[in-house]
Amino acid sequence: RSLRLRRWYELMMENKEELARIITAENGKPLKEAQGEIVYSASFLEWFAEEARRIYGDVIPASAKDRRVLVLKQPVGVAAAITPWNFPSAMITRKVGAALAAGCTVVVKPAEDTPLSALALGELANQAGIPAGVYNVVPCSRQQTAAVGEVLCTDPLVSKISFTGSTATGKILLKHAAGTVKRVSMELGGHAPFIVFDNANVDRAVAGALASKYRNSGQTCVCTNRFLVQKGIHDEFVEKFAKAIEKELHVGNGFDAKTTQGPLINEKAVEKVEKHIKDAVSQGASIVTGGKRHSLGKNFFEPTLLSNVTTKMLCTQEETFGPLAPVIKFETEAEAVAIANAANVGLAGYFYSQDPAQIWRVAEQLEVGMVGVNEGIISSVECPFGGVKESGLGREGSKYGIDEYLEIKYVCLGGL
Repeated sequence: RSLRLRRWYELMMENKEELARIITAENGKPLKEAQGEIVYSASFLEWFAEEARRIYGDVIPASAKDRRVLVLKQPVGVAAAITPWNFPSAMITRKVGAALAAGCTVVVKPAEDTPLSALALGELANQAGIPAGVYNVVPCSRQQTAAVGEVLCTDPLVSKISFTGSTATGKILLKHAAGTVKRVSMELGGHAPFIVFDNANVDRAVAGALASKYRNSGQTCVCTNRFLVQKGIHDEFVEKFAKAIEKELHVGNGFDAKTTQGPLINEKAVEKVEKHIKDAVSQGASIVTGGKRHSLGKNFFEPTLLSNVTTKMLCTQEETFGPLAPVIKFETEAEAVAIANAANVGLAGYFYSQDPAQIWRVAEQLEVGMVGVNEGIISSVECPFGGVKESGLGREGSKYGIDEYLEIKYVCLGGL
């Protein structure tokens, strides 16, 4: 298994340009970002090729002299992976790499918007010598998505469900999976806070904010959705952030080398951004930059920054999933943490501070699964990815990711 996964990784790296172009064609993200996704995606196959050889059991000291106690780890069985459109390659390998390393077979249902990345991975899996029937792809139309998802969650032959997507869909899948008490891991919606304290390095905070908010045009589950900026540096941060947006971000075709912001995935996504801006402005928010559809038309939207934002506005209560940055002014650390933790989800959170005591306090108090301290980009194959509250169950990647696909069996040898 390790050798096959390693070969699959090598083939991905050999074909990274073609795979990246498929992603850009499918979901519109800039080619440079797509290239980064392929390298990130392939790294999960490399990581789990190595972890496949480290599925250690245990020998436990027995309470009786005539017994020996062993713990075995065995694959759960058939695993179904339901993946999203925003990372159409990486969200597959993060699941499939762990599943195959553990010894499971996999059925992947890719997002209806981006099936080609999953099929391209299937072609490379064949070339890598992964046997037929081990990595399976079931593309389907938007109309059939719910029905296919229900079959995967209810079929007794499927032992495990892994899903990345919205919290609302995750709850439906959990209900379906409950009927056969399947093993479930979920990476669901986020509503990431980004806190900037008075003592922060403002220039570094602006750079982190730009990277965290506008990657993939704001369409990632760990994108910042709420900026909380302390009153002492609020105006400086907003001014520098606006200048950075206007200078460094370029909306356009993903295949254009200058482009940093591609289109949103569909019309519905654009309408949600417009709804959040309209609601905020009607309640007193100010548009600092952006605020409307881009002149390119279709699903392109201007990177937008709002100030004078309050916690009563939709954009601070819901995940926007678009290029909208709302800034809330706060006074005290306790106030910022309370606002950050008011959400019913907790995937990622970020904050900038140069006070070591404050860094420890806030990192421990934030109710999220992942914290970026003075850092806006935190995803890495070595690190456990996942959230708390309604952001999901379980962890992906890292040394913990393979555990989601393993059952623990206790064996007691008696009469010795």
